[in-house]
Amino acid sequence: MAISASMVKELREMTGAGMMDCKKALTETNGNMGAAVEVLRKKGQAKAETKANRIAAEGLCRVIVKDEKTAAVVEVNSETDFVAKNEEFQNFVSAVAEQAVASDAQDLDAFLAEAWKADASKTVKEALLDKVAVIGENLNIRRFEKVVAENGCVVSYTHGGGRIGVIVEADTDVVNDGVKEALTNIAMQIAALAPKYVSTEDVSEEYKAHEKEILMAQIANDPKMAGKPEKVIEGAVVGRLNKELKEVCLLEQTYVKAEDGKQTVAKYIEQVAKENNAKLSVKRFVRFETGEGLEKKEENFAEEVAKQMNA
Repeated sequence: MAISASMVKELREMTGAGMMDCKKALTETNGNMGAAVEVLRKKGQAKAETKANRIAAEGLCRVIVKDEKTAAVVEVNSETDFVAKNEEFQNFVSAVAEQAVASDAQDLDAFLAEAWKADASKTVKEALLDKVAVIGENLNIRRFEKVVAENGCVVSYTHGGGRIGVIVEADTDVVNDGVKEALTNIAMQIAALAPKYVSTEDVSEEYKAHEKEILMAQIANDPKMAGKPEKVIEGAVVGRLNKELKEVCLLEQTYVKAEDGKQTVAKYIEQVAKENNAKLSVKRFVRFETGEGLEKKEENFAEEVAKQMNA
């Protein structure tokens, strides 16, 4: 029986096994899908099938800096924090980060389809599924981002053993210890206060309009503002929006190490530039936080152990 590409794709989606393994299994079973699944299971190549629908919201972020101009950050998820602390998992995450910093992939699908650096006979996706079989939990390479500085340097910061990973790209004509230390301080600021933008100039009009709409609704429900003139309400909206922008824009935030408690990040950068006789600016940043935006299931460890003992 001729084995079609759609059959291979279907079996791969059912089992999580490699493309060539699926094709061999279908050929061996003359296209019988159920029998092919059994073949893969017996070979240990379909161990991921029962784990694929489990929530993987724990894990690690890892940052790799190749040189002063190139860095990459990845997030790889596991089901439990216990596995996230496992040396085998941590080594795999580091290998994924090494893959990312050398990659030219523009999206996750292309990245997963790349040849795995540690074993070119596999793709990144197949290496992931192999690790699922070894570790025994659903794992997921959720995202990656590579940053290449064109006119300056990159610095990184990792917080909480890999809970948060940050890359900062700076435009600068001076790259010395003083500048890199300052940029590391800024990376720590980003990890702690999670800004969304570098500056107010980066904030889209759509975002501002959306926030204004929300603020207008809040004011409409505020008894203290009832009956106020439209001009007063508009002024209140603008004031609240500006305050919000200071919280979400890095350069507008108060620098966490400011001695006077007032210095903004923008003023801190100006100070560092002057001290190092440099032209210095933050061009962009990337901040990954493990499990950000993912639903986490509640774990009952005693119940889980009991289930495994009675399995």
